[in-house]
Amino acid sequence: MDAADWLTAVVIVVAAAAVIWLAILAATRATRLNRLNIRVDLARASVFAALDRRAVVARAIAASTADPAVAAVLAGAADAAEHAQPADREAAENHLATVLAQTDPADRPAALTAELADAQARVSIARRFYNDSVRDARTLGSRRMVRILHLGGHATLPEFLEISERVAPD
Repeated sequence: MDAADWLTAVVIVVAAAAVIWLAILAATRATRLNRLNIRVDLARASVFAALDRRAVVARAIAASTADPAVAAVLAGAADAAEHAQPADREAAENHLATVLAQTDPADRPAALTAELADAQARVSIARRFYNDSVRDARTLGSRRMVRILHLGGHATLPEFLEISERVAPD
């Protein structure tokens, strides 16, 4: 075997090692992206469960309110938020948060005030966890290798959820 044959063999081995390394890297990125998308889906379910719980608490507050006009507005906002289409969910939840902020905590039982505070805290935590998951998935999904090799398939990148955590009364 002469020098040219050795050089050819070395180039083939190096090229094969590079292809194997890129295949392993692509597989690990695809697996990571899949896990992140699963985490986003689970976090989305957690956010919607927390938002549904807040709507239930809002309906309980509406039922305990002496003013029928406030009760109707609050119950309507809770129903609208709970039954909103996914594209309209953020706006409906923000409206519910605004209506809840306009109610007077002194006009409701202390237990409902505590329940509302707990529900608001759970919404806040779930939303932050969801948005962190979305950020991680979008970061990995926007990498050059992931885009060029279509490691995420044809799925769109997840969107952030922008809902009001705490709204001050007007």
